[in-house]
Amino acid sequence: MKRYHRYLMLVLLAATALPGVALGQQRLRDAIDQHVAQAWKENGITPAQPASDAEFLRRVYLDLLGIIPTYEEATTFLDDTNPNKREKLIERLLNHDRFGLHQSDVWDMVYFGRNPPGFGTKERDGFQNWLKQQFDKNVPYNVWAREILKAEGNTVDQGPPMFFVQYKNQPEDATEAITQKFLGIQLQCARCHDHPFDDWSQLDFYGTAAFFARLQVVDLGKKNKQTAFAVGEKNLGDVMFTGPVQEDEVGKKGTPVQPKFLKGDPLDEPKLPEDFKEDRNFKNGQMPPKPKFSRKDALADWITQPENPYFARAVANRVWSQFMGRGIVHPVDNLSPANPPSHPELLDALAKGMVDHHFDLKWYIGEILNSKTYQLSAGGNSDEAKPHWFERARYRPLSAEELLESWVVATDYDKMLRESNQKSEGRLNVRGITWNYLVEFFGQPSDGEGIFHGGLDEHLYLNNGQVHQLISDRPGSLQEAITKSEARWDERVERIFLQVLSRPPTAEETKQFVTFLSAEDDPRGRLHDAIWTLMTCSEFRFNH
Repeated sequence: MKRYHRYLMLVLLAATALPGVALGQQRLRDAIDQHVAQAWKENGITPAQPASDAEFLRRVYLDLLGIIPTYEEATTFLDDTNPNKREKLIERLLNHDRFGLHQSDVWDMVYFGRNPPGFGTKERDGFQNWLKQQFDKNVPYNVWAREILKAEGNTVDQGPPMFFVQYKNQPEDATEAITQKFLGIQLQCARCHDHPFDDWSQLDFYGTAAFFARLQVVDLGKKNKQTAFAVGEKNLGDVMFTGPVQEDEVGKKGTPVQPKFLKGDPLDEPKLPEDFKEDRNFKNGQMPPKPKFSRKDALADWITQPENPYFARAVANRVWSQFMGRGIVHPVDNLSPANPPSHPELLDALAKGMVDHHFDLKWYIGEILNSKTYQLSAGGNSDEAKPHWFERARYRPLSAEELLESWVVATDYDKMLRESNQKSEGRLNVRGITWNYLVEFFGQPSDGEGIFHGGLDEHLYLNNGQVHQLISDRPGSLQEAITKSEARWDERVERIFLQVLSRPPTAEETKQFVTFLSAEDDPRGRLHDAIWTLMTCSEFRFNH
């Protein structure tokens, strides 16, 4: 315990007495460590030790790029003696070509999930490409969130309108999704009756739904082999409120509800001329005209303004959860007085930092990853997958995209293609691997609460499925490099471990693998099985 108290004191001192940092100018990474360490102290929590370089290396590559490091990248980092090498690596990965690609995968799942509602939403290359560009250019989060909510252009050329396509003619469904994903608020109970636990009424719900009552999805036809949709907005139309569900009666028409900002003022909407008329529906194949006044745009501006009491806290909490395993408010879409934050002062600091730095997600992510809290080991006394007090790093299963592309790195698949003068057919189009099968087995590795639930199908795929076809002794492959190597077997085993698991083997692992691989019978098959064993083991399946 003395060692723990010394460690805790060092963390607190580092967070409060930084050389060259004046009072009131504390770095966010140090504020994170200060608040988390204070919670450990108050709750008698013993944190895990700092992660080893190899553990940190694998984790940060998967979190930022969605792949494991190459053999060359792993050895370069592990051999580096620079005390600031972790900070330098984080900076390099934040500016890596793959950063935007992986973050677009993550946020696409936030907005759509694996099985989004709505016809045509599975073909959303336009949205995914647009989302990647936002991260590539480091566009402030409030700017691109506003673009999603304004939904201008079409789904193929621009992208953002696709978010509303999944809620076609369903303003109530759009209300539930938008308040959860952009404000961290769950309004769904108030759809049927006043919320029993929170201060949300049915009129709060329908006052928000009224902003979307006039939206219509228009089919513009095919573009780049995909259907292009646009989101039009009429000048007339309201949500009709009939009261609590239990009081509904057949034929009851209800009364129109005017748009109203959550816990704020009603929308100040200009009146239309008394003789104003418009067609009932927009025509497919034609871009719909802009309305004289856009309710949708007014809500988009209100949601994304820095002064919004929910917006900055919601995104600060969501991104924290992405890298730390759980939100300071958990679940992340339930910021409610009935669900208080575990570290209230820290959440305040995170939200303030987000606003002060103009919603710069790259800066914010860098501060989280440079904290001592993020860089703790996944070991320790807690057996929670998502530790409540962040006393150790969380471990998580790899997504289907991360798994496939990390297998590609582990086997040197791309090098093998280059040696054969073949071109890649796309990042998720790998010869021998059926992507739809992989998504079916690995696309939803947790139960929605973050608890891993790998089943028999996953086990059978790893043992008997297509992963074997990635392991080849063709020129350029890992297997060919090991076969042709004249190094001692213990050195070749180390190469395999560093390339597949991003760490050197233990002495016992080296002994067992050398014994297995140096046997004279079936050397090709034995090497294949050794590589396959590491690619399908539980250590590879998770991020630790």
